[in-house]
Amino acid sequence: MFLLVSDAPIGVDIGSVMEIDRAWGVEDPADTVTFVCNICGRANTAVFRSLERERGLCHACSSNVRWRAIVHVLAMELFGSAIPLPEFPIDRLRCGMGLSDWEGYAGPLASRLAYVNTHYEREPRFDVTRPAPSLAGRLDFLIASDVLEHVAPPVSASFANIRRMLRPEGVLVLTVPYGGFGPIQEHFPTLNRYEFLNRDGAVMLRNVTVDGEIQDFDDLVFHGGTGSTLEMRRFSESGLLEELEAAGLGNVRIYGADVPANGIRWWGPCSLPMAARPAPVKGA
Repeated sequence: MFLLVSDAPIGVDIGSVMEIDRAWGVEDPADTVTFVCNICGRANTAVFRSLERERGLCHACSSNVRWRAIVHVLAMELFGSAIPLPEFPIDRLRCGMGLSDWEGYAGPLASRLAYVNTHYEREPRFDVTRPAPSLAGRLDFLIASDVLEHVAPPVSASFANIRRMLRPEGVLVLTVPYGGFGPIQEHFPTLNRYEFLNRDGAVMLRNVTVDGEIQDFDDLVFHGGTGSTLEMRRFSESGLLEELEAAGLGNVRIYGADVPANGIRWWGPCSLPMAARPAPVKGA
């Protein structure tokens, strides 16, 4: 079963979403707005047009719009209301995991819930493509914020692993950069055994397929570094929803509405945060 609940402007003409939103009380994108950061609890002022996915920083903790949105989605999914992180209840029985989460919210979250932030290349190490069997059915929530565009193919295996780690009532809080429609664009569909090489001062990837074919790729895209930040694919909304459904995560909510009180603004219908829960088992 696939259930999509959305407050996102799906299918909205890009011209209309670029109009000034009167709910913010602004007349021009250069106007200043006020908000309270839901991660550190501090009051802020910001230029309206600066409130973009990776910008609109809190003056106190430097959170951006995406990170504040992650905390907003988590609060809504766990507690049913948009409570700020400093007011999360202390509950050591509620288990969660982060995949390379931002430390600005990972630390406070660990102080309130039974949550651990993991990393691919340092301790505590975790590889979503090869989770320990002991993690099956253990998690009330898992946060994967701009991570799954970097995991090795097939990405379907990572989604399936996440589903197995969640409890039946658990939730995946997810962000990835994505476009509107069309298939997911895998950059290295036959990736098997690979290494990064330097060619004339530029980084290239050399892959040896399972059949022994050597493939060289240049024009690589890294998100803030090298190694695990290599962009492996470009998601589309439709492709992402198909992957979630195929993994048994068919209860999806797209959080596309602005949250002016917390400085969360979306300028279009793509790359929005989602929450996905295990779909009911047929016949259950």
